[in-house]
Amino acid sequence: MALGGNLPGGFKSSEALLEAALAQFPQAGLPVLARSRWWSSAAWPDPQGNEYRNAVAIVEANGPPEAVLEALFAIERSFGRIRGQPNAPRTLDLDLIAYGREVRDGPGLILPHPRAHERLFVMGPLAEIAPDWVHPVLGKTASELAATAAVGRDAAPMG
Repeated sequence: MALGGNLPGGFKSSEALLEAALAQFPQAGLPVLARSRWWSSAAWPDPQGNEYRNAVAIVEANGPPEAVLEALFAIERSFGRIRGQPNAPRTLDLDLIAYGREVRDGPGLILPHPRAHERLFVMGPLAEIAPDWVHPVLGKTASELAATAAVGRDAAPMG
């Protein structure tokens, strides 16, 4: 799972909001097995906006990927996320990056995530916790993809 946001909502910071969202994963049937540090990157497409905070978590999922995605959307809604304009500032964005080695290209669910491999703010955190994870379509590791990611090149771990 990828987590991100650049608006703190009612929390003191985006990291605090994202930590609260991550704490809801186990109750949603998604126990967290590993997670990265928080990463920061400039807002996109308008770099004048609030910086983004991003992380990746590896979770245990027992249901089908559609159920996992719906659980993520439910967590987003519980934090006031309204999905609207793409790339708009947001409090919380939860993405299903991959589901094992499954490959899908259907309406509503594409696996692996079609753009995750291009984004350093996703591949960097993933490489931090699972450097040898192999993209099921591209056949490259998270470390290799992080090294070549073209989007969010300013992304860097915090602390």
